[in-house]
Amino acid sequence: MPQSRPCLVWPALCLGLLLWLGLLAGAAHATTVHIHDQPPAEPVTIEAPGQGMVEVTPSPAETEVGLDERLGAKIPLELSFRDEEGQVVRLGDLISGPTIIAPVYFQCSNVCNFLQGGLAKVLPQLKLEPGVQYQVLSVSFDDTETPEQARKSKKIYFDAMGGPFPESAWHFLTGDLATIHQLTGAAGYSFKRQGIDFLHPIVVFVVAKDGTIVRYLHGTSFLAMDLSLALMEAEEGRIGTTIRKLVTYCFSYDPEGKRYVFNLLRVSGTVIFLCAGGFMAFLIFGGKKKNQS
Repeated sequence: MPQSRPCLVWPALCLGLLLWLGLLAGAAHATTVHIHDQPPAEPVTIEAPGQGMVEVTPSPAETEVGLDERLGAKIPLELSFRDEEGQVVRLGDLISGPTIIAPVYFQCSNVCNFLQGGLAKVLPQLKLEPGVQYQVLSVSFDDTETPEQARKSKKIYFDAMGGPFPESAWHFLTGDLATIHQLTGAAGYSFKRQGIDFLHPIVVFVVAKDGTIVRYLHGTSFLAMDLSLALMEAEEGRIGTTIRKLVTYCFSYDPEGKRYVFNLLRVSGTVIFLCAGGFMAFLIFGGKKKNQS
């Protein structure tokens, strides 16, 4: 009798996985995200350093809110911003190695605070040396913000760390609209002003020394292991996969409802196939071992 117990494990496991998938399907149905159409972009006149007043027409991606992950793409390192001290700094000079870039705006009273607070909490936990083995950049996508606001924001999060952290390892940057759009556009990051606030994705991305995007990390809280792995991938020049690939497989786009819905048939079929394959392998190889003994 004890020898027959393993045969019952796989069916029970499959049943449990299917029940879990059913719960996921219900949750996905309750939390589907609707995508609304956006009006066409209109030209915007801005002041660009060394060029005077220029007219810029944002691309369609820049008029919608969302994230088009561009792993392997490069951000333009020749772009110049102003740091918290008001000094003009070039991205290529700040990104001297693996770098975490957080698109935020400093006057945000909601998720941007949580995102940067999440960084302030996890950075001291990393075993890597800040300023030497990695850098952090908080880049404001609000072109009206000033170095003074960036400096105040830096003080808040450095105080929140509660321990020593090199001033030169985390910069808070502001810039003009054209420069901001070049950076966010290269990263596939699209935001939209709504009054004095913004609609925007909640994500940071990690780049290598040459500006190659190697990983996106979503949400406002981060695990030290995830950040460390992403920074090590950036050091080695490896492109990391993200949860987006899994989400794309598990969810299908509904063009009529303009939302993503959980693909129960695809995922459950995959699970059943894997369980059946594992069960067959157990029977085959388990039987061989029994005969050999």
